Amino acid sequence: MNIRFAIIGTNWITERFIQAALESEEFILSAIYSRTEEKGKAFGEKYADPPVYTDLETMLEQAEIDAVYIASPNSYHVDQAILCMNHGKHVLCEKPMGSNAAEISAMIAAARKNDVLLMEALKSTLMPNFKTIQDNLYKLGPIRRYFASYCQYSSRYDAYKQGTVLNAFNPVYSNGSLMDLGIYCLYPMVTLFGKPESVKANGLLLSSGVDGEGSLLLSYPEMDAVIMHSKISQSYAPAEIQGENGTMVIDKINQPYDVRIHYRDGTIENVTQLQTHESMYYEAQEFIDLIKCGDRESTTNTLANSLITAEIMEEARKQMGLAYPADSRTDI
Repeated sequence: MNIRFAIIGTNWITERFIQAALESEEFILSAIYSRTEEKGKAFGEKYADPPVYTDLETMLEQAEIDAVYIASPNSYHVDQAILCMNHGKHVLCEKPMGSNAAEISAMIAAARKNDVLLMEALKSTLMPNFKTIQDNLYKLGPIRRYFASYCQYSSRYDAYKQGTVLNAFNPVYSNGSLMDLGIYCLYPMVTLFGKPESVKANGLLLSSGVDGEGSLLLSYPEMDAVIMHSKISQSYAPAEIQGENGTMVIDKINQPYDVRIHYRDGTIENVTQLQTHESMYYEAQEFIDLIKCGDRESTTNTLANSLITAEIMEEARKQMGLAYPADSRTDI
């Protein structure tokens, strides 16, 4: 059973997704939505020239597709996803799935109303080494701290400093450090430990109206979590899950490839699992498998996890004094 996909967005992340998804024999690229036919056709030439549409509703009505992968700017996700689901299409939506909790709630309601699958395309929690994190967590004893950092100097920041505000630093698109990078730290935390009891956040706001960097301190009944994120500086720190019996060290929380447990007696256990596919393959295969089984929700990238993560980020933004134009919408 092949799954026929349409894509919304012809950018670098879409290209990486398609290249990874093509490792699954069940993935077929059947349609492309682009704002311009020229750009859409240039993109499609690499993939057997699927039909290109410049009107989304026309594509949803005419193209022979089962699912849509959305990789447009963040603030576009909610309207595009709901339109796709109202046409009976399954939706795999790039992270962050929505600008705020209200948007994600509306998307969840649309998925349930139309009996379709909706999943946030957060790749790291579906990679093999996240499963090994889950399977070996018990070895640490009582967990006392989760630490994760994703600080990556943006190539677009140099243009920003020269006076050119690209999408990555434009609040119209609900972008910024927390939404683009911080989510990679928060979503795995929520998947592993659930909703925190409290959130404390701060960050540096840029003159364009987005955050350049920030940090969060989150509390649970018997542990805390520390998050650092940045698009204007670089960090090389691994992630850690600290327990009373040992500490799990994860090379990159945004795409874990190496996982080791450092026990208090000085021994180190390498629990890394071999990864045989590109990192985005696993989210594509998870989504395809769910469709084939008739399921309407991932058991890992659950709708509840997406909503909780959005609520955390929304609270953090409030504490930073960061609001997007999307937050003022009343028509969702």
